[in-house]
Amino acid sequence: MALLLRRTDESDLPIEVIGVRPDRLRGMPPAEIGRFPIRHGNRTVPLAEVFQIKGDPSDERIDFEGNLRNVHRIGAQMSAGRIVVDGCTGWHLAAQMSGGTIEVSGDAGDWVGAEMTNGHVSICGSVGDLVGASYPGSRRGMTNGTILVGGSAGAEIGRSMRRGTIAIGGACGDHAGLGMIAGTILVFGSCGRYPGAEMRRGTIGLFGGGPVPLLPTFRRAGRFRPQFLALIERELRRTGFAGVDWPSGKLDLYHGDLLSLGKGEIWTREGGGLA
Repeated sequence: MALLLRRTDESDLPIEVIGVRPDRLRGMPPAEIGRFPIRHGNRTVPLAEVFQIKGDPSDERIDFEGNLRNVHRIGAQMSAGRIVVDGCTGWHLAAQMSGGTIEVSGDAGDWVGAEMTNGHVSICGSVGDLVGASYPGSRRGMTNGTILVGGSAGAEIGRSMRRGTIAIGGACGDHAGLGMIAGTILVFGSCGRYPGAEMRRGTIGLFGGGPVPLLPTFRRAGRFRPQFLALIERELRRTGFAGVDWPSGKLDLYHGDLLSLGKGEIWTREGGGLA
């Protein structure tokens, strides 16, 4: 039986539920779960003051319901289990996550999967900036795992990422893959300015069609049909990422950023490239 947390508080103050995760609460009796400390504005309060609690986390699943737009850090530092969010959620979803799965039926805020090291995150709606990115002062974004977004995303997705996969079903903002070391970013809508700036390695697929605003420090390397794309498509479809227009023909390949190591790849639909 899953642990159900239904928000009862109607305050607009930010709520942080770091630590409220399946691997942490497993085996706790209901009374102890109700006393679990969370942040509500500038106060520390027991979980039961903000959420109605039903069920238990013995099967390592937590369901969140209610108005969760100002509820932050759901699944942060999670290492195992499953979290299901019915609706929208706030910032830092799955931040520094190292295992398990998180599913969100609505939107999420900034910093989804920031510095995550493993796990699977699936969001049906749209997300904010800095998906899978590094925090200020850190040199590493996500180092493994998968983040799937059905809608659009903001700026600097995959900043400083070193491994893993980010797939965006809609558009994304400026500087996708800024400073990325390795990993894969796929965007199926329009893309903002200067994707791949300062990237050293890694792969960015921009499949929205039309001209792509690449930096002049990228050089066209040819037109191919990459074998890896079919493998990624098969795997993402298996995990439920569907409803996007996968490219069926050849793709244009650009190498860069030549001001950095220059071994990164940006793939566009045939005829894409410098805007």
